[in-house]
Amino acid sequence: MEVNLMNNSTCNISGLIAKASILLAAFNVQTAFAESNEELAKKLSNPIASLISVPFQLNYDSDIGPSDSGERYQLNIQPVIPISLTDDWNIISRTILPVVSQEDTFSGAGSQSGLGDVVQSFFFSPKQPTESGWIWGAGPVLLLPTATDDLLGSDKWGLGPTAVVLKQNGPWTYGALANHIWSVVGDDDRQDISTTFLQPFLSYTTKEAVTFGLNTESAYDWKSEQWAVPINFTATKVMKFGNQIVSIGAGVRYWAESTDGGPEGLGARLLFTLLFPK
Repeated sequence: MEVNLMNNSTCNISGLIAKASILLAAFNVQTAFAESNEELAKKLSNPIASLISVPFQLNYDSDIGPSDSGERYQLNIQPVIPISLTDDWNIISRTILPVVSQEDTFSGAGSQSGLGDVVQSFFFSPKQPTESGWIWGAGPVLLLPTATDDLLGSDKWGLGPTAVVLKQNGPWTYGALANHIWSVVGDDDRQDISTTFLQPFLSYTTKEAVTFGLNTESAYDWKSEQWAVPINFTATKVMKFGNQIVSIGAGVRYWAESTDGGPEGLGARLLFTLLFPK
């Protein structure tokens, strides 16, 4: 009888240990997944992170044109693809393909819909941050005249340098991205391009993988000597839909400065990003 009781007790203890192990393993998996989401959210704040992603960014702006009656919807499709060159270096491809629908943005022109000009950037970037923790990348940026309507693009090929520098400290990410594009060839009847783009950014990522971001996407046109300065605030969250990891979010923007006939006042932004971690 004593042997049976001991055997039964041993079985019960073994069963409890097994159940506890399963629960602990499940907890660890959930914790790891949450940590993974947080880490992915922080990587999305880094324009040159080693993470394949496909952001879809829908922007709405109004008060456009000479009579301030125009409006524009612009969906930017922005795949980011890091490629390993060596043990120490990556090259990161960043593409911006705009799909535009606009109305009354030019006097008497009516509405236009279609593709805009593609901006293609390549950043050569060290795989490891500097000793002080800075992450950087630099390379060429190209302007491709892919617009399907004359009023949606420049009809010019462009080329110039681009660079980004940032630091991630705990939940904070801060830095700046910049480029300058000169037109090199294209329709002689269209205005030449010489434009500087500046994007300082600041973001905070929570343990729940929610990121609050603040940036400007400022552009200075050296030909017309005018600034366009939208200030953007966004909130995004990384989550999982089935087997697909995504980031969803929304934001508002305020046009602090605009070119002649450019957007004014408040605008809106919706964000949806597909993530493909290694």
